[in-house]
Amino acid sequence: MNETAAPARRHPPRVFSGVQPTGNLHLGNYLGAVREFVRLQDKNLDGVEFEHRFYCVVDLHAYTVLQDPEALRTGIRELTAAFLACGLDAKKSIIFNQSQVAEHAELAWIFNCVARIGWVNRMTQFKEKAGKNRENASVGLYAYPVLQAADILAYRATHVPIGEDQKQHLELSRDIAQKFNHDFGAEDFFPQPEPLIRSEAARVMSLRDGSKKMSKSEPSDMSRINLKDDADTIAQKIRKAKTDPEPLPDAADGLEERPEARNLVAIYAALSDGTVDDVLTQYAGKPFSEFKPALAELAIEKLAPIASELRRLADDPNYIDQVLADGAERAAAIAGPVLRDTYDLMGLLRTRS
Repeated sequence: MNETAAPARRHPPRVFSGVQPTGNLHLGNYLGAVREFVRLQDKNLDGVEFEHRFYCVVDLHAYTVLQDPEALRTGIRELTAAFLACGLDAKKSIIFNQSQVAEHAELAWIFNCVARIGWVNRMTQFKEKAGKNRENASVGLYAYPVLQAADILAYRATHVPIGEDQKQHLELSRDIAQKFNHDFGAEDFFPQPEPLIRSEAARVMSLRDGSKKMSKSEPSDMSRINLKDDADTIAQKIRKAKTDPEPLPDAADGLEERPEARNLVAIYAALSDGTVDDVLTQYAGKPFSEFKPALAELAIEKLAPIASELRRLADDPNYIDQVLADGAERAAAIAGPVLRDTYDLMGLLRTRS
């Protein structure tokens, strides 16, 4: 441990977020995450001007469960294509896949030695994902939040766009950063990353069950709108989405006990950049036989161009690989010095150039 504390440092504002390359990217991912990535790329936030924006295909996280190697390779490229099709610019943002930047895995081991068992035991997502099969779950699934902390702190990211379900993991990242700084006498070596919580309006639920989030892992493809879906498929899925027989109310509180109706109205509001009340003002008293075609038309207008561009990009794997290689090089140029400084603080000797 260093005898003299390192001077406090002010960290330049940086955004980091990651998405797993498993399954199809769907409407919930787009409205709740990727669209926000694009907006952050083109604007400042509350007067904060971001120095870098990192958007990572977290392929190492995918291996908390066994993957088919060929399907995973395809998934990495398709997710990258989806990022680009949705509007991320590889020049404005750093787009890369996690496994190409070794600093993520190296820093995760350091953080495994910093994090406490009690902290990780409190992570509710492990309990939910492991379920009754806890003893057969991989160590990777258990330590997943520690690798997440390394993903963020390898770049000294200060802001992380997340949903409410990931807030606990970000708090763990803050705890790890604070303990490392304290243990090694470096008061502000790692920042305390702040959450950028996505709005509830962007929380998209299953088209088959309004009480469950739209998910890539749901067996029924009719439960979600994939970003690769064509116009006919989008229209069919919305037409068959579960609803109830009542007409739409004139205020949001009329949707409280109607999860499927609330979900479709929230999707319309998010796609139109409006509010639930805006939608209900327009469609109050209307049956779903009138509302669903309007929602389908709006969804096709917003999503069909993305699907078309996604398919075009996915057909050019060499271009996608070049984007990922360039992004990994830029990411490693930032993460490398952070890891070297980390090792130096810890007294780890590195003699190779």
